[in-house]
Order: sequence, then structure tokens, then C-alpha cells
Amino acid sequence: MVLPQDLITEILLRLPVKSLVRFKSVCKSWLFLISDPRFAKSHFELAAALADRILFIASSAPELRSIDFNASLHDDSASVAVTVDLPAPKPYFHFVEIIGSCRGFILLHCLSHLCVWNPTTGVHKVVPLSPIFFNKDAVFFTLLCGFGYDPSTDDYLVVHACYNPKHQANCAEIFSLRANAWKGIEGIHFPYTHFRYTNRYNQFGSFLNGAIHWLAFRINASINVIVAFDLVERSFSEMHLPVEFDYGKLNFCHLGVLGEPPSLYAVVGYNHSIEMWAMKEYKVQSSWTKSIVISVDGFAIRSFFPVCSTKSGDIVGTNVIPGLMKCNDKGELQELRTYCDSPYPSEVAVYTESLFSLPCDSK
Repeated sequence: MVLPQDLITEILLRLPVKSLVRFKSVCKSWLFLISDPRFAKSHFELAAALADRILFIASSAPELRSIDFNASLHDDSASVAVTVDLPAPKPYFHFVEIIGSCRGFILLHCLSHLCVWNPTTGVHKVVPLSPIFFNKDAVFFTLLCGFGYDPSTDDYLVVHACYNPKHQANCAEIFSLRANAWKGIEGIHFPYTHFRYTNRYNQFGSFLNGAIHWLAFRINASINVIVAFDLVERSFSEMHLPVEFDYGKLNFCHLGVLGEPPSLYAVVGYNHSIEMWAMKEYKVQSSWTKSIVISVDGFAIRSFFPVCSTKSGDIVGTNVIPGLMKCNDKGELQELRTYCDSPYPSEVAVYTESLFSLPCDSK
């Protein structure tokens, strides 16, 4: 009995990416079907809510792990090693930073270069650092960096904004994976500097609604804001944080994307509590809603960076130790797992397993 092609396609669309990669070798027709960008898009849209995982880099370990965050953190079968085939020496993983995640790809900063990588298929592309870093006459420091996708050109973009304290000058630029080149963003006013309650997470943007978002400090108004860069329009805009934030008592603030449907969230830490705020309506300041309050009394860790929410509504996040923690919607600690002993903080990102290729694949 020979199954109709339409039925075969429907069956394949519901299989995991790892299986589909293996099935490319079954026959030529399956190879062409699974390699078709339209098939990859349909598979991603169908499986997006089912195939989310956490990429975890335990900085001192010679391996990365892919974790099913809907399972128990202590379920070893839910955590699998990821084969590393990247231009970053294994002994130097503590120099690797995760900058962003988009459509199954993760942007890594690996010492002397950037790397866009699909941990499911192994597809990757090296991105050279911007020439600005090699300009001896104008020393710039990175303010913001992010990664996202422009559907109008089917292109993945790296956005970089930097600051020259000597000349008090800012600049912004984009790397196009399709063009394989950096290009300055002309005619853009960028009156921002580092967010005052900053940490290493705030330099790296969160991708949502076709834009990359960061926390920043607006110099000419002396206020903390969210800066968004629209990848289609190639323009910056600004959003306001909740008016309820008490900056006089604030220890830290993170920005991220969480929930279903995804929305911007801000996490603020005070001496005895951590608050999670969700922007219910995009770009509307009055829509900020305090959703969860986590008491840090009894916590050995006072810095919690939420990464994702589970199907049951729990929040999974990381902290200053190389591990993950899970809290329920009441802010109560449910699980805490340390993956290794390391003086370096862990690197984590949520990604969706995908078959997408890059404009110029390295593999």
C-alpha cells in the first residue's frame, strides 16, 4: 500500500526535527520535501508550542545541554548533551555568551567573533565582529546587542549599538546574514547609555513583534526606558517602564519575553522580593501588570532571571549559580538544580527546534 503524498507530508510535519534530519536519507523525494523552506516554515508554525527547549551552557563544562523545561529539573532524561561543532575551543566555554534566540537559531559571542547556530541541526555561520572594534582612533564600547529576523527580506540580523566616551558619540549598525556584511544605520538619533541598574543580561536584546528590545537610560531626559529596534523599518522607538518601580530601592532589573501569547516582561529585585511585571498590551505603559511576587527570604540566591514558563504555569529561570530554578505562579520555589561547580554564571536561552536554514549555510 502506497500512502498519498499529502498524507506523508502531514505525518512528517508532526515529527521532531532530529527525526526529520535522519529521514532525509530515506529517499530523494523525502530529502527534497524536508529541505524545502516551505516545509520548514509549516513545521515550525505547527510545532512552535511543542518544541521549545532551554539551551544551557554550564560555563566550566566541555558540553552544552538541551533541556525540556516542562519536565522536572531532576529528570535526567529531559536533559540531553548537544554536540558542539563550532569555532569556539571547548576549554574556553566560560568566554561564550548567549546574545539572542530567534526561530531556532541562537547568537553566540565566542571570543573573537559571533556565531549564529541552530543547536538542533548543527547549521551555523560565523559573523565577524564589527570593524568599529578594530578602529584604534575611535574606541567604542558596546551598549546594546541583539538578534532577530526580518520577514520582509527573509534575513537574520545582528543589531549593535555602541558608545565612544571620549567623543561622547553613539553609533548603531546592522549585520545582515544575507549580505554577509555590517552596515551603519544612518540618520538615527540614539540618546541612550547603559541602563543604571544593569547587569550582563541587559546588553542583550529580547526579540518580539519583529523588534529587538533593551533596557536603557535616556540621557537628555534622565529616565529609564525600553528601547526597541524594528527590523523591518530599521528604526528605534521607545517604551516606558511601570510607574510603580521604586528605583531608590531597586537592586536589579531584567527585561525578557515570557508567556503564551508571548509578551514583554520586566523583573525587578528589591531586598526582600522579586517582582515580575507583564506588558499586557504592546507599547502601552498602563497595561503593565504585576503578575508574580517571589519572596527571597530563605533563598540562598537573590538574583533570579526568568527564562520561560511551563505548560503548567511555573516559571523557570537561572541565577548566579550554574543551574536552573523553578517557581510556581505564587512565587514559591518548586525545584532547584545545580549542574556543575563553576565560578562563572551559566548561559541560558529558550529556543524552538527548527529546520530553518540560513541565507548562507556553513553546513
